[in-house]
Amino acid sequence: MFHLTYEFKLKPTTRQIEIFEDWLEQCRRVYNYALAERKHWFGSRSCQINACSIRSEFIISAETKRPTYASQCKSLTTARANIPALSAVAVHVLQQTLKRLEKAFVSMWEQKHGFPRFKKAGNMRSFAFPQLGVDPVQNQAVKLPKIGLVKFHQSRPIPDGATIKQARVVKRVSGWYVMLTLQWDVSVPDLMPHGEGIGIDVGLTNFIATSNGLLVKRQKFFIDAERKRKHCCNKVSVAKK
Repeated sequence: MFHLTYEFKLKPTTRQIEIFEDWLEQCRRVYNYALAERKHWFGSRSCQINACSIRSEFIISAETKRPTYASQCKSLTTARANIPALSAVAVHVLQQTLKRLEKAFVSMWEQKHGFPRFKKAGNMRSFAFPQLGVDPVQNQAVKLPKIGLVKFHQSRPIPDGATIKQARVVKRVSGWYVMLTLQWDVSVPDLMPHGEGIGIDVGLTNFIATSNGLLVKRQKFFIDAERKRKHCCNKVSVAKK
């Protein structure tokens, strides 16, 4: 089974661009709020018990559990009921933003990455749809939840039998793009090594030298091109106007 990612350039309308920009801003605010909640919890547990200052340290109840992805998703549900700007965004998109923050903390613990940073205005560049409806691509347009059909330039066809599992909308300098993750149920045969092993060495005198005595001479692309350039220049210099 293959998982492929196809990237296409979107052709959104003015209204759809406004929605994209608003959703990126809402995702940034959710990310920063969730990060601040976690940072405050860690800050309240980082000071020494005999040197904790009431004025300069955070004070959070000892019974308060560490914020996690599950607990912050529950808080997000409550916030969407009270904040119209959040309720306008698909809930799965905001949950994916919280999952991105969770992955950042896992990378900090397991891969020794730095502490996650707050996102400045304009730094949030993408949001993801983990679930799409049935047959989301129709006539060179992708159907996004709560947004509708968005046209895109289909530079290559989607393989037959491939299922579109999720989509990510990305903002770049050159425009808006959609990255479609495809699940392709194709059985790949396992090839067993056979034949004789050959050692290959890349050098300067010979471009390739193999263990069975094959020598491939170094290609002189630049020298040949320079010789051709000089020949053309000589023809131009003696040509009559």
